[in-house]
Amino acid sequence: MLNRFMLIVVFVPLAIILIALAVANRELVAFTLDPFNPGNPKLTLTLPLFIFLFLALAIGMIVGSLATWVKQGRYRKLARQRGVEAENLRQAISRTPSATPGPIQGSAQGSAQGSALPKPTN
Repeated sequence: MLNRFMLIVVFVPLAIILIALAVANRELVAFTLDPFNPGNPKLTLTLPLFIFLFLALAIGMIVGSLATWVKQGRYRKLARQRGVEAENLRQAISRTPSATPGPIQGSAQGSAQGSALPKPTN
């Protein structure tokens, strides 16, 4: 239901706008990579303007996505570390005898059990 709503509300108007943009900008435009000799046919690409617009949009989306991915790398690293820490704690709990109903405080067994657990990182 939500997918259908997103399709109708977001993607259909977006498609209509992009089609109108393509129809309005279909004249041929020369794009040259040589600023000193703009008439050089080897370094000039002549295509409709809407193709250049769509390419600029796609490149901008890719660069923005990569920048976001790189910037959020520290959070992914922290999540991996916390996942490893949680798995270590699960394994430490599964190795302890289940006969005791709760933590034993003040005894030798409780202090030995506490030292087997890894220290939390902040």
